[in-house]
Amino acid sequence: MSRAGNGRRVCALGVAGVLAGTALVGCGDGGDSDDGTRGTSAKASAGTREEGTRAVRSAYDRTAEEDTAKVKLRVQTSGRGASQTADGQGAVDLDDGDSVMTVTVRGQQIEQRVIDRVLYQKMPKGQAPGGKPWIRIDLGKVAARQGTDQSMSDPAQSAAYAKAITDEDVTEKGSATVNGVKTTHYRVSVDVAGLPDGDTLRKQVGPTLPMDVWLDDEGRMRRQQIDMTVKAPQATQRSSSDASSAPEKVTVRTVMDFTDFGTEVEADAPPAGQVTDMTGKALERGKGRS
Repeated sequence: MSRAGNGRRVCALGVAGVLAGTALVGCGDGGDSDDGTRGTSAKASAGTREEGTRAVRSAYDRTAEEDTAKVKLRVQTSGRGASQTADGQGAVDLDDGDSVMTVTVRGQQIEQRVIDRVLYQKMPKGQAPGGKPWIRIDLGKVAARQGTDQSMSDPAQSAAYAKAITDEDVTEKGSATVNGVKTTHYRVSVDVAGLPDGDTLRKQVGPTLPMDVWLDDEGRMRRQQIDMTVKAPQATQRSSSDASSAPEKVTVRTVMDFTDFGTEVEADAPPAGQVTDMTGKALERGKGRS
């Protein structure tokens, strides 16, 4: 199992955790167009794209080599005339995917841990089911139900993610300072057909997955932004009074920052007697999206 796979797993599991918490508690970026080039300018552009592709493909590996990092996460969800933002900060083990994080949703704080692909969340007072402070969701089982999460979080398949990126998919957007660190910004358009479960993913998010990454001088990822537009669950669409209207869509922007490489991470599962398993409920919610 490669380090690159582990690094990719971290990003996906962190996002999955926040989204799961948002669903239980509370309920594409257009970007810049590239100018056309001709002659020698086109050749120079091709060379730049090749360098950018190599940089993006190696970024996960170089980041994971740092073993651990502090992480900041923001997930913005918009759809059906409403929007919601979840903010998280904590630390992540880039080797095995474990993490500890505090998530804030609608002014409420949730303590979150991901251990061996299992999500634990300490719910706000008065919201924990069964009179126990913690809930548990098996992210592996949820991923098996949803093709999107499965293909993007399984470390055994994540190498295909980098392979799906070609020179035409990567555009250098210039330099930027992220959390005090000088970085190079790349915009990536991933052909989902080249990913595992690509057919399922294509139905959910379309033919391409837009992503932006900011890499430091050592090629490590300092920021990652993913913009997804997904169809609303079928049950929601059927309840619409206008049956002839286009299917409703939900946009999700996820931004993750990495700082303080080498920081200490201590992620331990809470005592079993304080945990209510909510995996079944999470799977029920996923049925409408499959």
